[in-house]
Amino acid sequence: MATVAASAGLQPSKKDIRLVITASSLGTVFEWYDFFIYGTLAAIVGRTFFPAGNPTVELLLSLAGFAIGFGFRPLGAVMFGYLGDKLGRKYTFLVTITLMGLATAAVGFVPSAASIGFAAPAIVIFLRILQGLALGGEYGGAAIYVAEHAPDGKRGFYTSFIQASVAGGFILSLLVVLTTQAIVGQEAWNAWGWRIPFIFSLLLLAISLWMRLKLSESPVFKAMKEEGELARNPLKETFTYPGNKRRLLVALFGIAAGLTVIWYTAMFQVLYFLQNALKVEETTAQMLVGVGASAGLVWFILFGWLSDKVGRKKPIVIGYALTLLLLFPIFKLIGGAANPELAATAERAPVVIERQACAFNPFAKQQENFCGRSLGELTRLGVQYRFEPVPGGASAPDRISMRVGEARHEIADTKAIQPLLEGAGYSFDKVQPRGSAIALILLGILALGALSGMTYGPVAALLSELFPPRIRYSSMSIPYHIGTGYFGGFLPVISQYIIARTGDPYSGLWYTFAVVAMALVVTILWLPETVERKLR
Repeated sequence: MATVAASAGLQPSKKDIRLVITASSLGTVFEWYDFFIYGTLAAIVGRTFFPAGNPTVELLLSLAGFAIGFGFRPLGAVMFGYLGDKLGRKYTFLVTITLMGLATAAVGFVPSAASIGFAAPAIVIFLRILQGLALGGEYGGAAIYVAEHAPDGKRGFYTSFIQASVAGGFILSLLVVLTTQAIVGQEAWNAWGWRIPFIFSLLLLAISLWMRLKLSESPVFKAMKEEGELARNPLKETFTYPGNKRRLLVALFGIAAGLTVIWYTAMFQVLYFLQNALKVEETTAQMLVGVGASAGLVWFILFGWLSDKVGRKKPIVIGYALTLLLLFPIFKLIGGAANPELAATAERAPVVIERQACAFNPFAKQQENFCGRSLGELTRLGVQYRFEPVPGGASAPDRISMRVGEARHEIADTKAIQPLLEGAGYSFDKVQPRGSAIALILLGILALGALSGMTYGPVAALLSELFPPRIRYSSMSIPYHIGTGYFGGFLPVISQYIIARTGDPYSGLWYTFAVVAMALVVTILWLPETVERKLR
């Protein structure tokens, strides 16, 4: 067993390694399931806990709550990184998974805002904070634990299962949601069934604890402890160890930020794009993303394995460069396949607001002026628009001039916008892609998955090799969770905000593009190759 091998100071056997990878990976799947279930159910969470009477506002508020959990991940990285370097890898990630499971299940028991008012969103936000703290300690512990058991020459391959497990958590969240919907029916789902996926976390927690309690401590940590080489203050040494500040910055801006925005774009951005901008029926959109993500798990394993052969840096740099080249074309492919009639109508009859701009706050329950309310209606309908200044100045404050194709209209009532657009050929019914359209959508999702696999697959091994063993948990976790917590965690709300402000369903991708461009420059210039480094 793993316990025997580790306690004897021997290289773990293949059986030991399989247990280490299985227990660590399953725990990571379950913990990320707990975190992603909130994002998967963002729309219904918004209606239940952040009611605003406006679907766009509810979604944005819900995504803001999603982002708050990510915002607290760096603090969790500091707390649990310290414990991981002082007390050990195993016991630290036992604590993190327990905290995550209990906090997630608790969301399923929180009464709605209609029942207890402001206390409902306050409780949900508190639970999201606990989730963020827990996740801040999970990834680094699992990745390092596997890396420190892996033999030289196979670290990329073995740790790639941890990388794939992150995507596995997202896939499991979709699977549980779809299965629950099918069992309880749509009416019961909307009333109370959506709570089941949250409460289901208690079962996952029990399985995770049972698996992880079978594991022994990491052999690297055990050896450092026996030789008295543990850091006295891991947090302090993280910032004072020679050369470590530079490594932290490279890990943050070159690795964590870039890989995260690609991954979240490939998962959440595609899901929201299909559901909101393209009017794809919700369950169909979830199934498409789930199938595409499941098929794409092989990319993480492939590029983790490949990084053992060609190095960690090369696949990441190539992945970043290809993302910059292919991001917009892939989304255009998905958009044209998912709802070609909407794309054709927007091309034939573009919506133009005849003025320079107007005040519009996507988070506001009520816009301050008529122009803002009109843009809110266009955003609710998912219709792309643009501004075009006209001679003669701005329109009257209680109306707007809007062109739909060649026809010009004076709009004085926002309720007139939808019938006007429908008359111009726009359809706001939910669509069900068929046949070749589904194949093209899946092709696009698989392509995004490949870009994510190239940049994410080698990273657990790379970060484990990048930092010294005595401060490895803290040094790896802090930049990783700052990058993923802020650059990635805020991606859904930032991208949806940009879309709501501009009226362009593709405009949110510029956030991903900018972060990846920064990461590419940092990686090329300052990331060292680590594949030959020893962990012990």
